[in-house]
Amino acid sequence: MARILLIHGASHGAWCWRDTLPALAALGHEVRAIDLPSHGDDPTPVNEVTLEEYGRAILDALDGPTVLVGHSMGGYAITQAAEMDPTHIAGLVYLCAYDPWPGLGLSQMRMEAEEQPLLPAIRMAEDRRSFTFDPDMAPNLFYHDCPPEAVAFALDHICPQSAAASNTPIQLTENSRALPRSYIVCTKDRAIPPAFQRLMASRFDAARVTDLPSGHSPFFSMPDALARAIDTLVKA
Repeated sequence: MARILLIHGASHGAWCWRDTLPALAALGHEVRAIDLPSHGDDPTPVNEVTLEEYGRAILDALDGPTVLVGHSMGGYAITQAAEMDPTHIAGLVYLCAYDPWPGLGLSQMRMEAEEQPLLPAIRMAEDRRSFTFDPDMAPNLFYHDCPPEAVAFALDHICPQSAAASNTPIQLTENSRALPRSYIVCTKDRAIPPAFQRLMASRFDAARVTDLPSGHSPFFSMPDALARAIDTLVKA
């Protein structure tokens, strides 16, 4: 049994893990999900959010050795938390997530991919301090293989995303790099190209890399298979 904390990606919240939480609990894990600042039920104004605040929110949620699972943008959030204080972090699992590279904020790192499927869907606020995703394009990018009810649920809950949190590089040290690090590649992802995921995952121990035949949201499309993949990795 492991203690696991699930961290959502851009414009999402703890709500996206609704089907994965019971699936992991059924495998014997102690599992929780939180809203990062300005997401879900958290009242923080989106224009005030920083990547450091994401990291602090994660650290504040830890009460013992915990494996952090970060989805998509959540890869930056869990890495930031580990860099701030790895004391209670037992491992990092990147779920079709950005694994930060030196000197690159998430927005800059995304541009390292040969394909840019997200770029046409990004809608910047007038003050350019936050952005959203085109609701007509989001289903095909994020939820193309998810049940219709889950797609409707997600579209009702997605929220603006802090631009500052997406533009901040992380000063990478052994605080995060020395932890057990795993990667789950989603091979049918239409948001983060699988080829780019594999490039990021190539920097991980091959024994800690696994695939899911899923789009960008396996927490909706195949929560049981996702739970089994996480279970295998936290036991590795």
